[in-house]
Amino acid sequence: MTGESDHEFHPEVIGEWSEEATFTVDRERAFRYAEATNDETRQHLDGTYAPPVFAVVPPLHLLAATTMAAVPDELMLRILHGEQDFRFYRPIVPGDQLVSRAKVIGIHGKASGVVVTTVAQTRDQAGELVNEQYFAGFFRRGRWSRADGQPAGKHAFDDGLRSRAADAQVTQGFDEDQTFRYADASGDPMPIHTDEEFARQMGLPGIIIHGLCTMAFTSRAMIGHACPQDPALLKRLAVRFTAPAYPGSTITTSIWKTGTADGRDRYAFETATDGGKFVIKDGLAEVAS
Repeated sequence: MTGESDHEFHPEVIGEWSEEATFTVDRERAFRYAEATNDETRQHLDGTYAPPVFAVVPPLHLLAATTMAAVPDELMLRILHGEQDFRFYRPIVPGDQLVSRAKVIGIHGKASGVVVTTVAQTRDQAGELVNEQYFAGFFRRGRWSRADGQPAGKHAFDDGLRSRAADAQVTQGFDEDQTFRYADASGDPMPIHTDEEFARQMGLPGIIIHGLCTMAFTSRAMIGHACPQDPALLKRLAVRFTAPAYPGSTITTSIWKTGTADGRDRYAFETATDGGKFVIKDGLAEVAS
């Protein structure tokens, strides 16, 4: 690292489940989330299912609080969303009474910062697992000379795939008011997405699209390509966020099918802006075949 002393991260919280949080899925809230991500999937607009990335909404604040319990106060505002990995066991439906819990599973020092990895589990009233999600928060310029616990599951992109054309490319555009709509529907109040002045104070050229909003767009691209008749066939969606997207910009997701195993078709994908800058790399999707 740099020779400076480590920041005071809290590895003692690793493996400790949080208290549970309950969430009732309101049909209007699920619909607003679909609308806020420009989702035109029939089952997401008619109330059959909530969109897949809506899975972040029930445990959102619990996930954030659990992650920050491992982080020293002076680094909390330096967080970037590094990776997100959803495992879907069944879709969320309006009327669900959901119970979530979360725990930090790892703290890993890197050359330019520290990664804190947290997992959240969401169950229904019967105690059945609805989804799991792994969140990796990257704390810029944090110092931690150790590797405690475990990282999230791997989903690296095979560069050899670029030797052939993508099986599909899906182009989508963000609206100018996208971040305001998403902040309301998701319950994510981070001001870098809605306050120009604050975003500039954080070293950004302006407000940026929420990473999970970008991920929701890629879920639409994947569903449209791989399972347009039944979005519930999407069983895993994992990404690494590499750069922010901005309101009014256009993104293109390139998709390659990489094989079938254990009853699932596997796809690799990556997403770039109209300027050619990658906003998502190491994308992985698994679709029940």
